[in-house]
Amino acid sequence: MTYKEEFIRFMVDSGVLTFGEFTLKSGRKAPYFINCGNYKTGAQLARLGEYYAECIKDNDIPVETLFGPAYKGIPLAVSAVVALSNKFGYDVSYCFDRKEAKDHGEGGMFVGKKLTDGEKVVIIDDVMTSGKALGESMPKLKSAADVDVTGMVITVDRMEKALNTELSAVQQAYKDYGVKVYSIVNMNDIIKAIEDGIVDGKDYLEQMKAYRAQYGVEG
Repeated sequence: MTYKEEFIRFMVDSGVLTFGEFTLKSGRKAPYFINCGNYKTGAQLARLGEYYAECIKDNDIPVETLFGPAYKGIPLAVSAVVALSNKFGYDVSYCFDRKEAKDHGEGGMFVGKKLTDGEKVVIIDDVMTSGKALGESMPKLKSAADVDVTGMVITVDRMEKALNTELSAVQQAYKDYGVKVYSIVNMNDIIKAIEDGIVDGKDYLEQMKAYRAQYGVEG
């Protein structure tokens, strides 16, 4: 299997990707659901970091520092930076932000690598629903230094129209901030994995294709 196929099976085995009938926050009725909160063991986090590292390497994203937005992005960035070192020998830095700036000790908004002008930064997060995390991260990063945000890596691109636009959250993020968002897998990958028998879910395949036809966008 490819690392993308392995990741889809990993999501299913971890209870992160499930099939059924779900009402999303948007009000849409979806035949699948992604709950990244179900990654909760050390083994799962270690494997997840490897898939982020694979995505960075596969897309040849220039990187010197990984940034994990508080709070969910922190363990993701840590797991990814360890995997980059262990699996590929890429010894890059990492940092994350505080929700509130610290006014004592070392102080400041960031923990980890002290950012510098021109530094190539990749943002690590789980999924992108609205682009809010990117919108909050960009001014924080730019306030620390004139960094070069070379990309953002998420687990799954739903390839789905955001509310009140014909663009997906990923496409809207690029339009608004000029940052390319890379995903370990996208919805087309998941549909193909079901078709190829990599994971179960054929009972929901037609519903997934219909949902994709109604709400989907091309990447």
